[in-house]
Amino acid sequence: MSKKITIEPVTRVEGHGKVTIHIDAQGNIQQSRLHIVEFRGFERFVQGRPYWEAPVLVQRLCGICPVSHHLAAAKALDVIVGAGTGDGLTPTGEKMRRLMHYGQVFQSHSLHFFHLSAPDFLFGIDGDVATRNIIGIALTNPELAVQGVMMRKFGQEIIRATAGKKIHGTGAIPGGINKHLTIDERDEFLKGTDPLNADKMVSWAQGALDFFKGYYLANKDFVDNFSHFPSNHLSLVRKDGALDLYHGVLRAVDSEGKKILHDVDYQEYDKYIEEEVKSWSYMKFPYLKEQGKEKGWYRVGPLARLNTADFIPSPLAQREFEIYKALTHGKPNNHCLLTHYARLIEVLHSAEMIRELLSDPDLLKGDLVIKGQKQKEGVGLIEAPRGTLFHHYRINDHDQIEMANLIVSTTNNNEPMNKAVNIVAKAQMTGQEVITEPMMNAVEVAIRAYDPCLSCATHALGKMPLELTLVGPDDKIIDRKRS
Repeated sequence: MSKKITIEPVTRVEGHGKVTIHIDAQGNIQQSRLHIVEFRGFERFVQGRPYWEAPVLVQRLCGICPVSHHLAAAKALDVIVGAGTGDGLTPTGEKMRRLMHYGQVFQSHSLHFFHLSAPDFLFGIDGDVATRNIIGIALTNPELAVQGVMMRKFGQEIIRATAGKKIHGTGAIPGGINKHLTIDERDEFLKGTDPLNADKMVSWAQGALDFFKGYYLANKDFVDNFSHFPSNHLSLVRKDGALDLYHGVLRAVDSEGKKILHDVDYQEYDKYIEEEVKSWSYMKFPYLKEQGKEKGWYRVGPLARLNTADFIPSPLAQREFEIYKALTHGKPNNHCLLTHYARLIEVLHSAEMIRELLSDPDLLKGDLVIKGQKQKEGVGLIEAPRGTLFHHYRINDHDQIEMANLIVSTTNNNEPMNKAVNIVAKAQMTGQEVITEPMMNAVEVAIRAYDPCLSCATHALGKMPLELTLVGPDDKIIDRKRS
């Protein structure tokens, strides 16, 4: 007799989701799916609102990654107010935004690694569920737990200083920024009380990276064989091919490293990317039009960014990048769990960039805003911690938003997350008479590697139907009604 395994909720991720796994009478996995069970309608909420409200409104999507939405919306509105596509801001405006963004990446990656993922590395996927959590880390490895908390705090303080508040700030406005950094703030971040200063953050970022590299060396066979599958990879890169988390052109490569999207202007993203809708999830499935639905799906996020970038423009992270790339002889890395390795290289890069920006005098003085010829439409892209984030707005003659389209990082990763779930479920559960908690946690480990933000990931397309399905004892559908 067939059976259905439900993992609900998926734990140690932001938002609410579940996994369903269908197993036939012979013990074979028939179907595995990640379902997003919450709905956010922000594309509809913002319609009719004055366009300048968007950066403040849309960040209410999430309390974990509000800065990413704040900046992506502001970048789209830069185009609408005639401030260009990111290069046109004043030096102060762009550098303050970059500092804000690196603070966000630093704190978000730190939160994910230390609080959400590290328990699986320290205690094992099959470790005691009672201790396989952040409390267990605090009790068994208090130094690591404190570092995670303090690194996140440092990033949050950077956000507060640049955006006005740690959560849901107001610093980025159409065409620029609304404040300078003060001398006291700069000095506190550069030379502040140990450990809350930039040098210590760089040191701790290197330590976290060394921790994961040690784990990888000790568990190489497991990591290399856990949810490994070929895919395309997409991200922004700087025009010279460097990793750039704030601005750039769109690039995609296939699983062998061949370019399949050639550094295009993201204002024209809709020429290259389309979204598919499936009946069993509120989250859509993006793909590259030229490759089609079957082959055009892609990954975004730390793994993808290190696969698309040619180099990292900060010395310590670049050195680690070279070591990382050598693992696959320069080819794209398609190992799910090595996303954590890539994520920690980005933590180090962010710490280096924060330290460099804090020494820039443009943060302390200079024009904050620039405007030019108003446009009716604009697109803003940014590399959020979880991956490429798209914001697209069109306004009417009354300066009201009449169209908004958001493709968030987790939506871009929808297909690869589902593939990862299916691969791990088959590896762990095929032929097993008893499905154990460690087997189910392995499925969650695959999802957590993508650091999904499930509350950000769903948005409106047409109606939200109510569907009722009546299923008989033999699992056959007897009747289905849809409103």
